[in-house]
Amino acid sequence: MKYLTGSFSLLFLLLVSVYAYGGNDSTLTDLRTSGTLVSKVKISGKVVDENEKPLSGANVVEEGTTNGVIAGANGDFTILVADSSILNISFIGYKPKAVPVRGRQYVYVKLSEDALLLDDIIVTALGLKRKESALTYSAKQVDGEELTRVKEPNMIFSLAGKVAGMQVNKTSSGLGSSAKVLMRGIRSVAGNNQPLYVIDGVPVLNTSNEQAFTAIGGTADAGNRDGGDGISNLNPEDVESISVLKGSPAAALYGSQAANGVILITTKKGRGDKREITFSTNLTFDKAFCLPEFQNTYGESDGVESWGKKQEMPTYDNAGDFFRTGLTSMTSLSVSTGNEHYQTYFSYANTTGKGIIENNKLNKHNINFRETTRLLDNRLMLDANINLFRQIINDRSPSGGFYMNSLVGLYRFPRGKDITEYRDHFEVWDDSRNMNVQNWHSGTEDFEQNPYWVVNRIRSKDVRNRTMASLTADLKVTDWFRLQARGSADNVSDKVRQKFYASTAPALAGMNGRYIEADYQETMFYGDIMGMFEKKFRDFSLQGAVGASINDKTVNSLRYDSKTASLKYANVFNIANINMNGSAYIDQQIDARRQMQSVFATAQVGYKESLIIDLTARNDWASTLAYTPNEGSGFFYPSVGAAWIMNKMLAFPEWVSFSKVRGVWSKVGNDIPLYVTNPVSHVGAGGEIEYSDAAPFEDMKPEMTTSVELGTEWRFFNSRLSFSGTWYKTNTRNQFFKLPAKSGDRYAYRYVNAGDIRNMGWEISIGGSPVLGKDLNWKSELNLSTNKNKVVKLHEELPVFVYGPSGFSSSYAMRLREGGSFGDIYGKAFRRDENGQILYETEGDKKGLPQVEGEGNLIKVGNCNPKLTMSWSNTISFKDVTLSFLIDSRIGGDILSQTQADMDLFGVTKETAAARDAGFVMLEGHKIEDVEGFYKNVVGGRAGVTEYYMYDATNIRLRELSLGYRLPQKWMEASRVFSQVNFSFVARNLFFIYKKAPFDPDLVLSTGNDNQGIEVYGMPTTRSFGFNIKCEF
Repeated sequence: MKYLTGSFSLLFLLLVSVYAYGGNDSTLTDLRTSGTLVSKVKISGKVVDENEKPLSGANVVEEGTTNGVIAGANGDFTILVADSSILNISFIGYKPKAVPVRGRQYVYVKLSEDALLLDDIIVTALGLKRKESALTYSAKQVDGEELTRVKEPNMIFSLAGKVAGMQVNKTSSGLGSSAKVLMRGIRSVAGNNQPLYVIDGVPVLNTSNEQAFTAIGGTADAGNRDGGDGISNLNPEDVESISVLKGSPAAALYGSQAANGVILITTKKGRGDKREITFSTNLTFDKAFCLPEFQNTYGESDGVESWGKKQEMPTYDNAGDFFRTGLTSMTSLSVSTGNEHYQTYFSYANTTGKGIIENNKLNKHNINFRETTRLLDNRLMLDANINLFRQIINDRSPSGGFYMNSLVGLYRFPRGKDITEYRDHFEVWDDSRNMNVQNWHSGTEDFEQNPYWVVNRIRSKDVRNRTMASLTADLKVTDWFRLQARGSADNVSDKVRQKFYASTAPALAGMNGRYIEADYQETMFYGDIMGMFEKKFRDFSLQGAVGASINDKTVNSLRYDSKTASLKYANVFNIANINMNGSAYIDQQIDARRQMQSVFATAQVGYKESLIIDLTARNDWASTLAYTPNEGSGFFYPSVGAAWIMNKMLAFPEWVSFSKVRGVWSKVGNDIPLYVTNPVSHVGAGGEIEYSDAAPFEDMKPEMTTSVELGTEWRFFNSRLSFSGTWYKTNTRNQFFKLPAKSGDRYAYRYVNAGDIRNMGWEISIGGSPVLGKDLNWKSELNLSTNKNKVVKLHEELPVFVYGPSGFSSSYAMRLREGGSFGDIYGKAFRRDENGQILYETEGDKKGLPQVEGEGNLIKVGNCNPKLTMSWSNTISFKDVTLSFLIDSRIGGDILSQTQADMDLFGVTKETAAARDAGFVMLEGHKIEDVEGFYKNVVGGRAGVTEYYMYDATNIRLRELSLGYRLPQKWMEASRVFSQVNFSFVARNLFFIYKKAPFDPDLVLSTGNDNQGIEVYGMPTTRSFGFNIKCEF
């Protein structure tokens, strides 16, 4: 209630300010000039484009004077001018037009687009704005409209397929899932590979309090939990644009924070030229698809499996009936108002969701308030912003794995049986315990459980509160020099409560149940000060900045988990009821703090707006490198780039509108985990001391990524066709490894800097306007990219590095070897002769079955990385109707389905039925007649033959579809209320054009480095469709 009361108070103050500021009130000029009476007339008009769409913000100026106005929301304007004057009307990207007044009282002005004038301004590192044509590196700017056309609760998913070289994956955990974003491959073995997120020039947290790190059961075997991410906390309607700086050359000004690229988010602010109220609502329905294919001809065996006799059986869609239709609603209201000196922006958004699994719900609120003030004759600008966020997720689904996962029991359930009994009676009364206990057709001693018990008796509640506040002061000292200071605070507070009722799998929970309570708080303070300059000297231009920054993060966390220590009293869920002994689990961080202090400088020198040299330099001092020889000097990160706009110096055919070549070199670092140079010990739940097992790394250095990037950009036919190509290579050295200690050391392990990971690839973007007419327009863009990752070197004492899960009868391992690459999947494979033919057993119980090698997961069976990613986006508009669609694809790569392997073991799949029908399994041209033995004793299960369950990850999908209609402008004028109203039908993941894998290859188990390309009972992907309504007042 306190939160809502504050929200209403803020809304009331906002509405007061709206009426105080007013809208486009014009000021009448004095009719006397130097004592002479000047005849003035009032002229009204409207400015539109060639498609009759209003050009809000067009400039209307009386020629030869400073008398001017800005066109309003409908393109309308009113101005007082001399009767003999000429009106100069202009708008960015359009050819200006001069209109004589000549006694007219109304003018209707239509401007035509001038592609030659289009030189977009793009936001770059530290919020500095540059002409896109002058950049020496690859960057991509995406308008906010692209994020809201087909909305996602996590707006980063809306970037998928829209930026060449950027890969966006979703964790398979349903509502509130995290985004894994990779730019140009994985660089770091032990460090973070996600990009840095920056909002309005200020870095922000992208916090996830937990991610899956095994395919089995997560932290303390509590189930693989996706703790969400920070970027999903933003309201997409607040975003003006997003700039993606894909490589470290583009992000070098951020130093060791941005070795993996930067996503720069520019948010909306109040406008001084008009008052604008925008309301939007979106409703989408989600249906599970890409479900496993079940057989329905062979019945139950041994009470748990489906290897029984062939028979006529009733058809039960137990899996399909388990998933319900999900629903997501996103509603947003924003108000923008102001005048010349004060501008206000306010927004409120509410997102509610109902997942495809029962009890899974999401509810989140966003409140954003931004005030911009211009003082001292517009020389001083103050910009303050506060963003409040609250989210509650009930019963978040695991992102995969065998533990605490309802899909294990659901998919294994014997064929031909109706699960209704176990749905309606998932628990039964136990007289001996005087309580309800789990009811299931098989024992629950291991980890398979009644799916309806999991849904109803393993309950969780995740609450996140977040506050982001920032203040910017910008002082114009001279016409060419400005001072800017920024400060921000970002606080994330997470609370997780999870209840496991008594009779939950005893191997995972105590007899009386299990209780987890976790609190996680992270706070980041950031501040910087910059001097920015821009000056021209005849043919030369100089612009740049010099400054310093500080970034300070503190984490406090506490996790209580009764684990198998159980509870004192059954089904009483609080900390006091936990048996606190060695079988319980406690993890705590107290003021885990890291700080980075930096100085930086950048300069861009241009000659005749054709030759451009770009220099950046940054020095970081990181607290994580304390107690090392580099503590005092820090680390220096430089970048050098150059570009040549050839068409400004060379004669090209008229059909060449723009041509540029560019190149850049950079070196940046990557920060390291806490307490490596100064290890700490811990006290466990039972009071035992858990000593650090690794020696202090006194010579620690950060990872260093050296990058080279070459590119070219061309535009043709009055810029109706564009081409951009980039080649890059990065080498990341000084990787962070943990090795066994040398003989005689007091610690078991030691840390070393070693290794070299290389990423090399190219990116191509081709865009154009095949049709550009009065009523019909068609814009299209094709993106292609490829990346090749290679482990050039590890360490002389480290021939192989295992960075994924191992043990627990797992059929795979993630390993790095020299000459290999990230994403290599190792496991078991069929033994083959020198000609590559599979060898078969000739005697014993396994006679006729294939031989297997690689025990311990030693054989490379595939790599999960795509060989090529490709997307094709189109926007076609005819008058007031607009059709947009995005076809997205990944070509190549291999993925492992442990779900399929486990289901084959239980005989529930169509594949096992087809083999039984045929009387054999056909394996590379060889018939295997012992079908049950093949699946149960050789390939099936989580410890089976990995090679057999590797699938081609190639897929092509219709990722986004939008069909919109804008109500006619004359209706809006007649209403006198609306300035614009849009309706649209939207859909996401409607269908796959091509797919071989039995699941969606885009879903991942976690956002970490390991478990990529592995599917283990993950939530199915969803097909979403619904509608948007957007109204502007």
